[in-house]
Amino acid sequence: MATVAMPSAEIVFDTLFAYQRSAALKSALDLDIFSLIDGSATSPQALATRCTASERGIRILCDYLTTIGLLAKSDSTYRLTPESAAFLSKHSPAYLGTTARFLLLPELKQNMDGLTDAVRLGGVAPSGENTVSDENPIWVEFARSMGPMMVPAAHGIADLLAETGPLKVLDIAAGHGLFGITIAQRNPQAEIFAVDWPSVLAVATEHARGAQVQDRYRLVPGDAFKVEFHGGCEVALVTNFLHHFDPPTCTSFLKKVYAALKPGGRVAVLEFVPNPDRVSPPIPARFSLSMLTGTAGGDAYTFEELRQQLEGAGFRNLSAHGLPTPQTILLAQK
Repeated sequence: MATVAMPSAEIVFDTLFAYQRSAALKSALDLDIFSLIDGSATSPQALATRCTASERGIRILCDYLTTIGLLAKSDSTYRLTPESAAFLSKHSPAYLGTTARFLLLPELKQNMDGLTDAVRLGGVAPSGENTVSDENPIWVEFARSMGPMMVPAAHGIADLLAETGPLKVLDIAAGHGLFGITIAQRNPQAEIFAVDWPSVLAVATEHARGAQVQDRYRLVPGDAFKVEFHGGCEVALVTNFLHHFDPPTCTSFLKKVYAALKPGGRVAVLEFVPNPDRVSPPIPARFSLSMLTGTAGGDAYTFEELRQQLEGAGFRNLSAHGLPTPQTILLAQK
């Protein structure tokens, strides 16, 4: 009788212990471990001295980071992997460490504690606390910490839309402001109308001043569904927004965007767009779980679903543009 080999349970335990991975990464960022190693503090003793931490604690943390591929170890010293060198050392222009401040917010992590109830309900109660509740303070942290992650998308959008000459740009749910600011940097005649909650726009304004485009950066504070948009715009940016809402709400909102554009004006939508099978690529496909636990009806929409929303609002000539990130830019025209 043939013996059937028992499969490994490693994936089960790796998943059950997944919280350790994010906790270890956050601690390493808090202690600036990656930057210190990049700056030649490579032994537990040297790192402990620079971090004002225990040598034992540093060794155990760095050994764990090695097991998950964020560090490499030779004898008793550590070095960065290509990924940690590129994204986790402050010496790198592509540093993404600030994103942990938003992605690991207790308010977001706690959403997953209610996953079973969200699966039963198909989302969270619209009237309850959720990621799109009025003036939710998490979006201030988003504006402060998530800009570096959006640099490639901001340049991708500017490549497609910045043009030359006078250009009015409606930047909806502007957040950190990077999308509109990048267009304003490319086109000295571009005027940006940034829509978001007042507390979030305060952060975007800081970034506009830092980029020296504040004289062309106009604020439109309030709820994007209720506030009056500036009309006659050539470009509208709807970035990381539609996934928070159900398809009918998205289509209705896009009709409002359509009305704010000049004839021939264009809208740029930035989203995590999974393939039709909804399980690939992995990051866009997994993003739906965050929407299930944080919104009443949001989702990661496929290209076809976004096409239906945009065309339902009156847009035409839809095209998709890939990025060196897990997101996609969709362009459509009035």
